This record gives sequence, structure tokens and C-alpha cells, in this order.
Amino acid sequence: MTMVGNENYERAQILVQALPYIQKYNGKVVVVKYGGNAMISKELFAAVMEDIVLLNLVGVKVVLVHGGGPEINEILDRMGIESRFINGLRYTTKETMHVVQMVLCGKVNKNLVDRISRIGGRAVGLSGLDAALIQAKKLDRGDGEDYGLVGEITKINPGVLEQSMADGFIPIVATVAQAADNTDEGYVYNINADTAASRLAVALQAEKLILLTDVRGVLADPKDEESLIHVIHPSELPDYRARGILKGGMIPKTECCAEAVAGGVKRTHIIDGRIPHSILIEMLTDEGIGTMILSEENV
Repeated sequence: MTMVGNENYERAQILVQALPYIQKYNGKVVVVKYGGNAMISKELFAAVMEDIVLLNLVGVKVVLVHGGGPEINEILDRMGIESRFINGLRYTTKETMHVVQMVLCGKVNKNLVDRISRIGGRAVGLSGLDAALIQAKKLDRGDGEDYGLVGEITKINPGVLEQSMADGFIPIVATVAQAADNTDEGYVYNINADTAASRLAVALQAEKLILLTDVRGVLADPKDEESLIHVIHPSELPDYRARGILKGGMIPKTECCAEAVAGGVKRTHIIDGRIPHSILIEMLTDEGIGTMILSEENV
């Protein structure tokens, strides 16, 4: 009898270690928000798609929610339309919204569907307009700012996602929304992808919400990547904001996670999309990465 090579033995051990996690998440819903550097890099793009397909094949019901900021900026630049942001949100004119809808629902969404199908997965591309999945009204933060056609979600109708997952498909969702008010008929709203992922996770009572970012997670010292805060409870977020640990784009991300937890999502994660296969590392290993935000009851 020949001895099994060390490399093959190690591969077998990795699979055995993943078994309890595969059993734990089998049949459960996991919502992944995908964007940033992981969407631009070809290597990271391939790794994310492989992670999604593998999870689906072992019985995890994955919903992939995506942005597409860089692609939108590129098309707007070609058209000579200025990209303008207010408090982290893209100011969206009617002209800009046409580009957002074209790029997100067309190019980006269908490229993701195509890639997953090419590596053996089954995906269906959707937007918030399909089956009135996401309905919204014009965003009013009460800060006196006009954000244009940026929407505030008023309702989620998750039936089309549930049916897609029941049929074995991976739903891939572009975050544009249908106008909820008849007076806004014909309008389409631009929705922040983190916010949409959070609300979809709540509507589906997901086991996990995972936000892929361009940083390791929440850092106690933004200049020191080794200062990662591994676990945060929602009650701690105001103190972190007051101390300046949370600032910029990390504030809305942590708020989305806190809202998801308050809505019944078991665990939420902000993880580093720059690390190949970061989703699998978080889901199927003892190691875990990034910052987990969860209620004290779910510790």
C-alpha cells in the first residue's frame, strides 16, 4: 500500500475540518454584499465567484448583492458627466440614474451571472425592479441635502429570491429600486448596496450577512492593521464613533450590520475582500477573519 502524500492528506484534513460548518449552514441563507477591490481585481473576482459556487453546492443558500461604483464612474466619465458624492452617497440625477441602471442591471449583473455559470454554478440575475423586490421612496435624511434619485427602502418583497433559491439558483441582485409611491411612477431609485444587503438579509431572516470591504475590518488604530477588533456588539457602536474608531465609510457599514442584527440576522461580518477566498475562510474554518457584529444573546 502506498503512503498518501502529505499534500493530499492536508487537503483531506481541511475538508474534514470544514464538515461541521457545512452541516451548520446547510439549508441556511447567507447574504453577501460584493463590491470594492474584490470586484476590480481579476484574481479576487475569480475567488469570490468560486466561493459562492462552492457554498451553493454544499447546500448554503447564497444571495449575492452587488454594487458597481467603478464601472459607473467609468461610463459617466466617458459621457462627460461628473460623479458627485454627498455624505458618501452618489448624487443621482435622472441622467445619472439611466447610467446606474444600465451598468448595474446590465453589464455588471450579467457578467456575474455569466462567470458563475461558466464555473458550474446556476445563477439568476435580478434587480430591485423584478417582482417589486425592492421598493423605495426619495431619500430624506433630514439634513437639508438633496441626494437626487437616491432611494430609501420602504418595502422588501423577497418571494422571487426565495423561489429562486428553492429552485437551486444563486440570486444576484443589482441594487436599484422601484418607486413605492404612485406619484413617483416611472422613477427608479439608486440604493446603497450595503443598505440593500442588510434589508434583504432581514427579510430573508438570514443566518449571516457578509460585507466585503477593502480593509481588514474595524481597526482600533486605522494606521495599524494588526489592531483589528474581532467582535463588536451594537451597544458598543456609539462609543466607538465617539472615540473616532469608526469614521468615514465604516460608520454606515457598521450601522447596516447593527440594523440587520436588530432585525433578526444571527451574525454579521465586515471582512477583507482583498484576501482571496475570504468568504470561505470566514464561513468554513475555525480562523474567521474581519469584524463580527452580533447581539450579546448570540455570542
